Amino acid sequence: MTEPAALASWTRALRRQLDERGLDSAALCGEAGLDPARMDDPNARLPLSATTRLWRLAVNLSGDPALGLQTSRHISPTTFHALGLALAASSTLREMFQRVERYHRVVSDAMRLELHDQGDTSEVRLLLPAEHAPPAPEAIDAFTIIYVRSCRSRLGREFSPLAVYLRRPAPADPQPWLDAFRAPVHFAAQVDLLRFRRADLDIPLNDGNPELAAHNDAVLQQRMDALDPQSWSRRLREALQQCLPNGEPSAEALAHGMHLSLRTLQRHLSDEGTSYEQVLSEVRLRLALIYLRDPGCAISETAYLLGFSDSSSFSRAFKRWSGQSPSQYRAGQITN
Repeated sequence: MTEPAALASWTRALRRQLDERGLDSAALCGEAGLDPARMDDPNARLPLSATTRLWRLAVNLSGDPALGLQTSRHISPTTFHALGLALAASSTLREMFQRVERYHRVVSDAMRLELHDQGDTSEVRLLLPAEHAPPAPEAIDAFTIIYVRSCRSRLGREFSPLAVYLRRPAPADPQPWLDAFRAPVHFAAQVDLLRFRRADLDIPLNDGNPELAAHNDAVLQQRMDALDPQSWSRRLREALQQCLPNGEPSAEALAHGMHLSLRTLQRHLSDEGTSYEQVLSEVRLRLALIYLRDPGCAISETAYLLGFSDSSSFSRAFKRWSGQSPSQYRAGQITN
């Protein structure tokens, strides 16, 4: 079984934090079995066991159990490559977390994220594979506070979650966590999660950019395909692109064409963090942006090519995806 790994750029943020404190990060990397030079490769992936050793060595040398909270200050959108840029272009926090849920493997396959709505709250859960040792608690700290700071960068510095749950044991001094999250923090929890007001996730973000988000989604999907070239979601996308001009195919018909039952296809897609409906919407949005940039392709023709029964159905769907009508989007392209 292949060991989980994470982007080297993620670990590079820890090195910057150590260097800022006057600690020899290169020496610590060597002690952990990592080549510091590999961190300059934006596509390099480092094994979980080695990065976990680095975190432990860093915490021991610094004497700071809250090191992960501080390391997040050295994270920028490009640390996570196209995912960071896609998150910055998302039109709502819900869309942002759905992207993390879908594409987190590009950054690390040592964990996965799930978004769940429960009444008037929403939970973002970090789930760890049972067959491997978990990441360092400090790495989990860093990921969770990065998500909170991403929300603050979009909704304002005063934004905070309702509550934070961490699997790590309670530290002797919980104040750094309380200061960072500005919310109740529950340690020794069953699962790592962030709890938000559900309504906050659906607030429209004025700086959302659907076209930029879709462009980076395409880059992310290429990375996902490279990590798992035989993924079921990739096969489904390819099948949809061929079928859509003939009308929207049923999930059952596509499953049959892939020699699967519908239930089996749904299970495979769920294992990959997606669904038939998500893949269909992603394919349609990506193709819609291409067709709408072509002034020779009428909006009615675009609707037909995407498998919609009429232009109004396409217009409603496109506005739901992008916040704009197809004609508004096309007018913006002409203006630009």
